[in-house]
Order: sequence, then C-alpha cells, then structure tokens
Amino acid sequence: MAFDFLKVHNEQGVGWIEYNRPPRNAFTFEMNGEVTAAVEAHVADPAVRVIVIGSALDDYFSVGADVRIFDGIDREGIIALTTQVHELARTLRRSPKPLLAAIHGTAVGGGLEMTLHCDIRFAAEDARLGQPEVNINFIPPIGTTQSLVRLLGRPRALRYLYEGTLVSAREAQAMGLVDVLFPPRRLREEVQDYAAALAAKPPEALAAIRRTITEGMELPFEEALKLEFDAVVELAGTKNFAEGVRAFLEKRRPVWR
Repeated sequence: MAFDFLKVHNEQGVGWIEYNRPPRNAFTFEMNGEVTAAVEAHVADPAVRVIVIGSALDDYFSVGADVRIFDGIDREGIIALTTQVHELARTLRRSPKPLLAAIHGTAVGGGLEMTLHCDIRFAAEDARLGQPEVNINFIPPIGTTQSLVRLLGRPRALRYLYEGTLVSAREAQAMGLVDVLFPPRRLREEVQDYAAALAAKPPEALAAIRRTITEGMELPFEEALKLEFDAVVELAGTKNFAEGVRAFLEKRRPVWR
C-alpha cells in the first residue's frame, strides 16, 4: 500500500508508522485517513508483531491539524472530521498488537493525541508536548478528553487542557503523559530494540494482555473479571501455550507460531 504522508515499513517484526508531511507534520483529512489505513495494514500483516508511531521529520513530531482545514468549515464538515478521527481512535484502541510511540521535537495537537491510545510512550529528552486547542476555542477531538482523564486523572487532565501550553518532556513524564525518556539521538534505536523484544514474545498473550487491560478498565470489576476469565481459557487452548510450558520444562527457548 502506498502512502503520501507517512513512512510505513516493517523492521524485524516492528511495524513503523512515521508521520511524513513536511515541513511540520500538519494533519489533514487525508493524513488522518492514512494513519487509520496504516494501522489496519500492520494489524493484518502477520509479519508485524508490534506497531510504533513516530515521525520521519527531524524537529517535529506533529504540529496538530493544518488549521487551514478549519477556515470556513461548516457543521457537516466538522461532523465528518470528528467521525473520522473517532474511528481512528477506535482503530488504535482495538489493535490486538502492542502500540508504542516514539515522540521527539515539537509534539502538539492531533499527532500527539494519537499516541494517547498507545500502550507506552517513549520521548526524547528535549521534546515539547502540548494540546493548545483551547486557544482557538476548540478541544482535541481524537478521543483525547476521554483518554487523558483515564491516563492523568481528572485534575491533571483539566489543567493540561485548560492551560493549552507546551510542557517539557520531563514535565510530561512527571504528570504521566509519557513513560520513558531517552537522549534524542538514541530514541529511535531504543524504541526499536524494545519493540523487537516484544515482537519476539507470543502474539496471543500480547493481544490478551492489551485487550483485557484496555477494555477491562472501562468495565465494572466483575465484568472485567469475566473478560480475563475468557482470555485465560482461550490462551490455555493454544499451541503456543503448550509450547511455552514444554520449553520451560525442557529448559530451552520456545518456538512461537
């Protein structure tokens, strides 16, 4: 599949999706659609075990939406945009494969919002992150109000969106917006190494972990427990579970299928 605004490839079982719309990765309808298509392509590709969202540009992760798309937009247009990006959020959250983010440079708006649906966010130590939508009388629309409150808690999420200012990578880590920091020159290599290590693990277990946590956190405890119950029973019936047990007892590396 060809992409005009992304660099998409598989590197040792790690499916990279890198924003690539110079000069600053400003998002359009078409670019949003390409991200959805790229995630779906990696999910469908059995050679891809882990997905990473990053940027191909040196100084910019994303500056968010290309504000020109909002100039004169009518109600039908904003409904179409919001419908599109909400489906993108659902696509990210439904992925059975681990999703990681590699954030560097200036990271604001929609491009950053997509990473909120990832499992682990890695960032360069000099990255700057923010959601400035309040300054144009708007809110971040990619499922962001809901992902932020679950990620940061209500007071921090409110303050972050109220203020609409950029925070340093260390501030972002302290508030829970990113998880791990690396020196800028090492970011991509470190994320690739971590993702490749995940890619070597059995895919059914990774999918079960992601699903039970991502879906389970939205459910009452007893319903979430049933989700876990079903996942345990399903995993125990797989060939990879039998292989994992045999490999452990035989003190050898498992061979996953």
